[in-house]
Amino acid sequence: MEPSMLRTAVVGTGYLGKFHAHKYAMLPECQLVGVSDINEDSGRVVARECDTQFFADYQQLVGKVDAVSIAVPTILHHQVSRDFLKAGVHVLVEKPMTSNLDEAHELVQIARARELVLQVGCLERFNEALTGVGPLLNEPRFIESHRLAGFKPRSMDINVVMDLMIHDLDIILSLVNKPLVDVVANGTAVLSDSVDIAQARLTFSGGCVANITASRISQKSKRKMHIFQEKSCICIDFQSLNMSHFYKGAGEMFPGIPNIECDELSYKDSDSLRREIEDFLHCVRHSRVPRVSGEDGHRALELATRISSIIEGEVQ
Repeated sequence: MEPSMLRTAVVGTGYLGKFHAHKYAMLPECQLVGVSDINEDSGRVVARECDTQFFADYQQLVGKVDAVSIAVPTILHHQVSRDFLKAGVHVLVEKPMTSNLDEAHELVQIARARELVLQVGCLERFNEALTGVGPLLNEPRFIESHRLAGFKPRSMDINVVMDLMIHDLDIILSLVNKPLVDVVANGTAVLSDSVDIAQARLTFSGGCVANITASRISQKSKRKMHIFQEKSCICIDFQSLNMSHFYKGAGEMFPGIPNIECDELSYKDSDSLRREIEDFLHCVRHSRVPRVSGEDGHRALELATRISSIIEGEVQ
């Protein structure tokens, strides 16, 4: 059955949840039935802003909604997602999808058994600067990424690998799509009780190597990735929404030095969250696999967990 108007809700109205609620409220293809949060004050504020109802207990939404966004603290992702999936509700859960791999595996299994959409909120997959990369990919040989941000106390329940680096892990796994054969990592805590800055080096079957840096204690924000392959380099700036493709052209710039051409694309639509939610609703309506599926979320979490374990072992 294809409902004419999908009934939606948001559980968790903190920093990310309130944005989810506002997007659902503005989209014509769905009805925002309500929002829920254990913090009644913030929940009621978001409900008023979105002209919807506040629910003190998210369980009250069961039977009233077809699809839900879950933006509660990571430790609660599994419990809340499981409750909705078992009730037959499609789920978009923020990254990291759960606190551990067993929980993530269970969610994937429930969604698969009940033929429900389980999408993980890896927002950068919907960044327009990334959309033009696919046709340019040949065989990545070396990838370098930097994701740096200033200190924000709102994400202290998880380390920087789960908070920031996981975006690039998810992207790189989707771009390379080959078995991982080696992982080296290091990092340290600086301003919090968990790792605030980290580096990882991934080696894939076939020889591709990816160097990844993530920091949440930097003075300046930076979100860039460089993909090197035979006769070309793709540069993505997730922050400024630019993508540059440098490649070997015809002729020579100087004797023995090949001519380098460059194609540059700039994008203006920075609303990645709207595109993510639209993709979620489209997949629910048409029974499609989302761009970032539960299986993708599990794979990224598995690698992030491995990197975190390596770093924590070194710290100890």
